Amino acid sequence: MLAPGSEGTGGDPPDAGRPGSGAGERQADMRCGPHAATGHGPLAGPQAARILAVANQKGGVGKTTTALSLGAALSRRGKRVLVLDLDPHNCASAHLGFFPEHVLRSALDIFLAQPVLAETVLSSVTHPGQAGFDFVPGHYRLSELDVDLRGRPRKGVILKEALSTVADRYDFAIIDCPPHMGVLLANAMVAADLLIIPIQTDFLALHGLRLIFDSIRTINRVLQRPLAFKALATMYDRRAGACVRVLNLLRRKLGSRVFATVIGLDTQFREASADGKVIYEVAPDSRGAREYLQLADEILLS
Repeated sequence: MLAPGSEGTGGDPPDAGRPGSGAGERQADMRCGPHAATGHGPLAGPQAARILAVANQKGGVGKTTTALSLGAALSRRGKRVLVLDLDPHNCASAHLGFFPEHVLRSALDIFLAQPVLAETVLSSVTHPGQAGFDFVPGHYRLSELDVDLRGRPRKGVILKEALSTVADRYDFAIIDCPPHMGVLLANAMVAADLLIIPIQTDFLALHGLRLIFDSIRTINRVLQRPLAFKALATMYDRRAGACVRVLNLLRRKLGSRVFATVIGLDTQFREASADGKVIYEVAPDSRGAREYLQLADEILLS
């Protein structure tokens, strides 16, 4: 991604879902990814859940807000949704009022189970308030999995295989990813049908794209098809010229790989977080709530 008047500032976007890109031609072993190259795309079966990973290796861009709000929006469109918190910081879990000291089962149990059965996943599921989706809380010990899973075969497809056991129970699974590359983010990318990259409409946020683009290229080396991704402009203030320029830059550089939906600034997101709720429980008619419904509709039509 290039800042105006500069060259090579943030790196060019990787290929995504384009035939003949060469991704998947090599059978590689990733230290933080799959033990061997794997297929990529929707899980088998006519009712398989569509898996959306929400990731950016720069913090403060609206990643957790997007995972939770999109999950709630899709549920309000009549879809069965599972949201998973894979971030060791547990921001999504804390947002919904789930704290490690009070959580009996979490995403950690899914990664440590051998083999991973549907019962393992379902026993980790909670039902947060009126959010409308099922939720798997995170755990601070997720940060230790790079060491704990070091010698485990096929460690990069644990999440993909886990979600396949419950794929007929959900229409969508949304993953709130950690901000750094490791076994968790690799698992989310391998499992995902679409990677959603929230990008704050700020010039400094553009520089963080280099890291996520590099991670996508790394994952693409072991996938049969390149990982599809789409950027989502967040924290947009139409009154700020800088925000307008960044949005225009994103659309010019990424083209169709930017959602038409733009998420603006809305204080109701903070109010919802303070109450341990999603925005639809606090301000269902707010601008932010309407924008995530628009995003849900855009995804449903894609």
